[in-house]
Amino acid sequence: MKCRSASVVLRATCSSGPAGGRTTLGAIALIGPAWICVLALFAVLGDALLPFLPSGTLVILAVLRTSQVAGAPVLLALGVALASFLGDLLLLSLARRGASLVDRRLAGKPQLAASVEHVQQSLSGRSPGAAAAMVVVARFVPAGRTVLDLAVGYSPDQSRSFLRWSALAAVVWAGYIVTLGWLNSHWFDTAWLSLAVSCCAATAISTAVARVIRRRRRHMAR
Repeated sequence: MKCRSASVVLRATCSSGPAGGRTTLGAIALIGPAWICVLALFAVLGDALLPFLPSGTLVILAVLRTSQVAGAPVLLALGVALASFLGDLLLLSLARRGASLVDRRLAGKPQLAASVEHVQQSLSGRSPGAAAAMVVVARFVPAGRTVLDLAVGYSPDQSRSFLRWSALAAVVWAGYIVTLGWLNSHWFDTAWLSLAVSCCAATAISTAVARVIRRRRRHMAR
């Protein structure tokens, strides 16, 4: 019975002609990239609270798998920006309510708590433009987004301005990471080489930004 049903489906697909066959195969081919895109968006949403999630790598992988689809990079960038902004809102609301998960995380990691306190002090003494730049730069620093969200969550005065800056930072980072993957997908013929170069470039940029911030912090501490 199953074999007969399968043969019916196969004949129906073949009888639909070349156009119908191409449409069916195209839909099947998009199932894999679609799931990767969904996984990447959830990683971007969650890495505000869980910075170890490989959100950047997954977004680049999603770009490489959908780079040949018309309009896919733009739609993916919009989705990444929205997921990034919603992730900030989620962690911000958790910190604002004093969620036990956030409190335990800070209590168990003194270095993280010290970073949050330092960012709070930095934000309070900066002009709106400098604070906006700080929020954008934090997107490019490993765990910088987590520290910043927690710092703002425990600083009631910063919330309204932070939402505007967070939206800007989400758009900037989404455009950057999607463009990076898209450019490498066109520069290299091999998918794995494009992924490797994109991830190495993103890591190098994040490391460079983190070093600059550490240097400035040491200089200001003197």
